[in-house]
Amino acid sequence: MADPVIIGTVALDSIETPFGKVRDALGGSATYASLAASFFSKPGILSIIGRDFPKNHIKFFNSRGIDTAGISLGDRTFRWQGFYEFDMNEAKTLRTELNALESYKVSVPGHYKEAKYIFLANIDPELQLEVINSIKNPELIVMDTMNFWIGHKKNQLLKTIKKADILVLNDGEARQLFGTPNLVKAANKALKMVSKAVIIKKGEHGALLFTDKKHFSAPGYPLENIKDPTGCGDTFGGALIGYIAKTKDAGEKNLRKAVVYGSILASYNAEGFGPEKLKSVSHEDIEKRYREFRDITEIS
Repeated sequence: MADPVIIGTVALDSIETPFGKVRDALGGSATYASLAASFFSKPGILSIIGRDFPKNHIKFFNSRGIDTAGISLGDRTFRWQGFYEFDMNEAKTLRTELNALESYKVSVPGHYKEAKYIFLANIDPELQLEVINSIKNPELIVMDTMNFWIGHKKNQLLKTIKKADILVLNDGEARQLFGTPNLVKAANKALKMVSKAVIIKKGEHGALLFTDKKHFSAPGYPLENIKDPTGCGDTFGGALIGYIAKTKDAGEKNLRKAVVYGSILASYNAEGFGPEKLKSVSHEDIEKRYREFRDITEIS
């Protein structure tokens, strides 16, 4: 059984930053999320690719224990081209080709339907809702989104959010969605819509976890060498759901650990182009950085 099930995009990205560039690199929200989740669990992807998608990428997914039975085949793969200036918190889009994604219809394999954990990575909220309705009895639904869906499909987005247990979004998206510059107010509005928690990502400055009675602030890991932040938010969400699926614990204390693991994998991801750095990270590397996080946040 694939658990968690992750829906999102699988793409070919062309990216340029002040520190280099890549062309037609493996990308997409489901790609980053699934790779991060695979450090802790056995995720299954729901997405679509084209006939132009390199077969070695599928072999790589499978080598990491990622179930690809939920990846549909279309004509041409979704492609994104963008660049970053020295403000690495914001990507500038040069070109987007939806291709097969434009006509994507979700097809959930039978063995995915027993999954207990779902991560709705960045994709059309109507597709996210289809996945929710296709899984028999999920115990936890974690949902991500982006500014495009807030601006273009807000009503559908809000409908899907109400089905989620945990909402994950960045600070700009939180302000945009809830119409306030104050992140605490935005989180409180979001908590009225979801059953468990809200997580607001703040890029290099870490992440905030809000529940009804408590909040937790995880710092960003102080990186000296940042090459490419593409996919860091998706990596964060994938590690979060992967760790929860491994521990089978969505309590507030364990959510704090999951947020830290999400931040750790995202920090590693930023150190390479595309998901290249995630290919070489070990469990020992992750635990070493976890201990560093504990030292960073300790108050004596």
